[in-house]
Amino acid sequence: MFGSTHTLFRPPAEADSLIIRVADGCPWNGCTFCGMYKGVSYRFHGLEKAEALFFRHGKQQPQARRIFLADGDVMHLDFQTLETMLISLNEKFRRLTRISVYANGASILAKTDDELRRLKELKLHTLYMGLESGDDETLRTINKRETAAEMTVAGRRAQAAGLRMSVMVLIGLAGKLRSMQHARATAETVNAMQPRLLSALRLVTTPDTPLCKSGFKMIAEHDAVTELREMIHGLQLEQTVFRADHSSNIIPLEGRFPKDKEKLLTLLNAFISSGRPDRTSPGQLPWIL
Repeated sequence: MFGSTHTLFRPPAEADSLIIRVADGCPWNGCTFCGMYKGVSYRFHGLEKAEALFFRHGKQQPQARRIFLADGDVMHLDFQTLETMLISLNEKFRRLTRISVYANGASILAKTDDELRRLKELKLHTLYMGLESGDDETLRTINKRETAAEMTVAGRRAQAAGLRMSVMVLIGLAGKLRSMQHARATAETVNAMQPRLLSALRLVTTPDTPLCKSGFKMIAEHDAVTELREMIHGLQLEQTVFRADHSSNIIPLEGRFPKDKEKLLTLLNAFISSGRPDRTSPGQLPWIL
């Protein structure tokens, strides 16, 4: 679309949504573990081109109910631009029920509470945010823009405005030495945020990332599962859907907190006790992420 030929990424939950790319790349694009937009210069296509896309898709798929706006961190756009685009989408898709985007913590914090509520009124629904870790030392190491506290405030403010937060954390991100600190601090941060959706993925390094080039070593399967168990053990969530069923995960898990917490821990304990997790290597890695 308009010269955008790089890979288009979207959350797994948006598989059935209409995907409309209004920007290229990620405005931060500095996280050392992420290879999604490496080599892609950030560029917003502009309101005129966005409007043309909305018009075209509105003619082709007028019954679309769910829309995901790409690329990374569309929430970065200023409020007036977001409001204008959402008004246009509501006009062109009469059956529209929800609009979702990737959103970094800093981009949420740049909006006032009134602006967040207005975006919610215009059917902005789910904000997908990569928390990655609740451990600030780990966040500094991977060059995350925000601290854990800043992302917590962003998530709480968004949910107070009626938006739904879908938060992602990365198992193995801190390496072997800080594995337990990472697990415990992440649980503490997630508890403070209370997101409606929580996804845990295992970090699988790819050659094009600065983290991999730095010599970072993935933790062994056994260590990754133990870290995940430690994080889940520390979670005190009131109403959260939890998933760890991405292809990167060693053992697929899914449940609702608080009712399924003990079931998840029992499954992890049984898997660890079975001796199946490799103690010396990351094990077999997925061929595609």
